[in-house]
Amino acid sequence: MNKKDNNTITVSIIGSRGYPIVYSGYETFVKEVAERLVASGIHVRVYCHKNLFIDRPKMINGIQLVYIPTIETKILSQFVHSLFSMTHACWSNSNIILAVNAANGPWGLIAKIFRKKTAINVDGMEWLRPKWKGLGAHYFKMAAWMATRLYDCIITDADAMRQVYLQEFNTDSTVIAYGANIKYTENQSLITNLGIISQDYYLIVGRLIPDNNADLILAGYLASNSGKKLVIVGDVPYQDHYAQNMKSKASKNVVFLGYVTDQEVLAELYHHCYAYLHGHEFGGTNPTMLKAMAYGCAIIALNTVFNQEMLQAGKFGQFFEKTPASLALSLQQAEQPLNCMAKLRSNARNGLTDKYNWDKVSNAYCKVFKELLINGKPKIT
Repeated sequence: MNKKDNNTITVSIIGSRGYPIVYSGYETFVKEVAERLVASGIHVRVYCHKNLFIDRPKMINGIQLVYIPTIETKILSQFVHSLFSMTHACWSNSNIILAVNAANGPWGLIAKIFRKKTAINVDGMEWLRPKWKGLGAHYFKMAAWMATRLYDCIITDADAMRQVYLQEFNTDSTVIAYGANIKYTENQSLITNLGIISQDYYLIVGRLIPDNNADLILAGYLASNSGKKLVIVGDVPYQDHYAQNMKSKASKNVVFLGYVTDQEVLAELYHHCYAYLHGHEFGGTNPTMLKAMAYGCAIIALNTVFNQEMLQAGKFGQFFEKTPASLALSLQQAEQPLNCMAKLRSNARNGLTDKYNWDKVSNAYCKVFKELLINGKPKIT
């Protein structure tokens, strides 16, 4: 990309918690892509949740930061924040607005009124997630449909998600995946200090919510009578029966670490697990599994079209069906003397093709922005 040409592009990013914090895949995406866009000469403005930041500098690493307040409730916080952010962005000098999360579909109407060029990364099938029932599920389905009608460019993060949007909403999309940064072990003592032994445990990383099937994985692990531990990283920031029921099964072999905020400790947990167990079901390209690949994990994943795509139909991982018995069998086979866990670990990083390279991902967004300004819509290939 010509850096001088990119100086004419000003992008506002809405829908995440902000920058430079990293809570989830959205914030990781914003950090990795925004920094690269700035390096390429694009002006970037990121909208941040005001209450999450004690210090509020106006700019970090060349990225302009705007702190917007919201209504602090579990359901309305992000919804209202995105509304305020979109309104502010439309009054600004931005010529591109990039939203993340299909929930922000309705706010595309505001951008239409102001004649701003827009793109939205719709992420997963929120309307199918167990945590959203009734009205919530209906809203997410409606919001996704509205996104396809109100935004100039729909971005999906997997070929399989592109097919979902074609089938559900009769709308084609530009596929741009997430990325991951390859990393190797640096300090094994960080996990030995936790009483965890290398290669002696399976690892789950994610929120303790039904969407991620952590309860199914726990049941399958217990049914397998494995000789290895199960280490679970993650929690929920509220009182919840599902999470509490899982945590009630803690033992010397089932270890709940809660949130692990130290990224170096988390990295070592990935590096030294016997296998990473992935139960995420409704997303496209999952950042947590990408990290497992980048950190050299053997992976045993729920059999979905999205996980099949990421692991290239079994080249970089194994699969289990959505039953505890299926996972139990997979774990029993993984602990047999002649298994492929070591081979999967040594080969995992090779699965991070250019599709999952942050530089390539950033360049793809840069191309979309330029095509939006020149042609009104990007070319879909």
